[in-house]
Amino acid sequence: MLKHGILGLLNYGSMTGYEIDRTFKDSLSYFWSAQTSQIYRELQVLKKNGWATNEIIKQNGKPDKNLFTITESGKEELNRWLMEDKTEVAARSPLLMKTFFRGERSLEENIEYFSKLAGIGADFLKGMQNEPPEIDSYSKMVENPANAIYWKMTVEYGLMYAQMYINWAEKCKKELEALRDEHTAD
Repeated sequence: MLKHGILGLLNYGSMTGYEIDRTFKDSLSYFWSAQTSQIYRELQVLKKNGWATNEIIKQNGKPDKNLFTITESGKEELNRWLMEDKTEVAARSPLLMKTFFRGERSLEENIEYFSKLAGIGADFLKGMQNEPPEIDSYSKMVENPANAIYWKMTVEYGLMYAQMYINWAEKCKKELEALRDEHTAD
């Protein structure tokens, strides 16, 4: 999936590895995580597969730039992937696996755990609320600014997901607090 995300970015225009990393962190990182080293490693795979080329651009007084460009073969691969009918709701969730077995921990630990989760969700939501201006600035840099509507849809999904995450964590915490209070009253 990471390779297709990078191909998608390159489809908007040629970029250096640094620019891809920066753009990824400004946009795609809200729903797909990748380390800088993974991005650079994946760029080499794209080159090896013939889906991207690179050009070294000499600079005076600065390190040379390594500019990556999507190839026709890369565009075909991106379109093939976009046409796949394998979209699914994630079936694996480490968070839910841990939640399932949290009965092995104390009520107080679990109340604290869900409180932290709600805080993490709130921080994520706060960070995403800065995204719409980023989308507007990126939409001015690409050949087809109308693509920004899809970027906005993705951000809206992320905002709704983050809010659901917060609501769920707070609900879990309240249920555990009620259980604790019930046992304390006995």
